[in-house]
Amino acid sequence: MSKDDTLADVLREQGVSRRGFLKFCAGLATMMALPSSMIPKIAEALENARRPSVIWLSFQECTGCTESLTRSHSPTIESLIFDTISLDYHHTLQAASGHAAEEAREHAMKEFWGKYLLIVDGSIPMGNPGYSTIAGISNLDMLKQAAEGAAAIVGVGTCATYGGLPHANPNPTGAVSVGDIIKDKPIINVPGCPPIPTVITGVLAHFLTFGTLPQLDEVGRPLSFFGDSIHDRCYRRPFYDRGQFAKTFDDEGARSGWCLYELGCKGPTTHNACATTKWNQGTSFPIQSGHPCIGCSEPNFWDAGSFYSALSAPPSDVSKVVGPAIAAGAVAGLAIGLANRMKKKAAAQKHEKLTVDELK
Repeated sequence: MSKDDTLADVLREQGVSRRGFLKFCAGLATMMALPSSMIPKIAEALENARRPSVIWLSFQECTGCTESLTRSHSPTIESLIFDTISLDYHHTLQAASGHAAEEAREHAMKEFWGKYLLIVDGSIPMGNPGYSTIAGISNLDMLKQAAEGAAAIVGVGTCATYGGLPHANPNPTGAVSVGDIIKDKPIINVPGCPPIPTVITGVLAHFLTFGTLPQLDEVGRPLSFFGDSIHDRCYRRPFYDRGQFAKTFDDEGARSGWCLYELGCKGPTTHNACATTKWNQGTSFPIQSGHPCIGCSEPNFWDAGSFYSALSAPPSDVSKVVGPAIAAGAVAGLAIGLANRMKKKAAAQKHEKLTVDELK
């Protein structure tokens, strides 16, 4: 199997039936929030698509984003890597190490200059660039080198997209996001701590299908996955509307599935697909498991607080900050929910028109 093979060639070699392929395309359409009328167009685009070269750089991170990727089930990590993309460099998943690993990155950059997709997880330390290095190269320099020849960049995880936990107050390493450094390339943000695995693979599948980035919101996230707030899709929303809130994690309200907003849930101000796509092959998501959303797919989520507080905040100040924030948020929550629904409806109509135009 070569990089010149189309996806149709690869699938035929593996004995995948036409019926199975169309079911795969239907799944992609669902993930990308596209109507069923787009399935034949997706199939045609995929059949003629060649596997793009992908370079994945990991900087100031915890490997949680890679762990999430390896748990993707639609498409699976195996089909994603071996069938639809050519993952030419990834610290954790590649077999090569040392000089051989860096030679693989340099070769992919040279051979596919201007065409490869660059994926980044982890923030970039600016306070001391030498704090985090790979093969003696600082994260900052490696990012700039790889970004120069990339067709597009995907920031995976909140550390890469908005600075994440390393960026939180007091930010001792001077951590910044990819977008804070790279200004001349298209960037798509897939935040989350970590992101939902099928959202990562869904974005890659969109790039493979259309050769373009999906429509993004004002902070660079794909609307197909981040167009709704978790609150708007949460099964506990009716309890919120009726004013029924759990007061502790083990009271009668919590056991009855009441809204967790008064326990610090950030669902009304957090945009993600957790409530619909869920985790572990669609099994559950934090709120369903009884834990409030902490807003991890939003910029500065850690400093925004919930029932957590910044490490730099004196313990005596926590109640003064969190209490008024929850009270004020209760008033703002309804307004935000209404605004999000209106914005989503308008964006969906625009997204469908743009996507149809792309495939003509």
